[in-house]
Amino acid sequence: MKLVDELYAMYRNKLTGDEEDIDMLTFAFLEEMSHEDLLALIQEMDKQELYDLMGLYLIESLKGKFAQEEYGQHRTHTYYPRNIH
Repeated sequence: MKLVDELYAMYRNKLTGDEEDIDMLTFAFLEEMSHEDLLALIQEMDKQELYDLMGLYLIESLKGKFAQEEYGQHRTHTYYPRNIH
């Protein structure tokens, strides 16, 4: 994607490329974008880029949902001790 290439070229020598830097760059970029700006970027995407974008969104969102459910879930034990004697 052209945008990713441009951001990478601008910041590759300024950031370490670790997860924190990438998160910071991403959120700073998104904070500056309007709804219309984001829609314009999506309009410029080809079919594969749009599939990649939606795929990542769905994967990360589903991971979050399952992690949230697991965190909030108090599982009951299915093993019930029995006195066999």
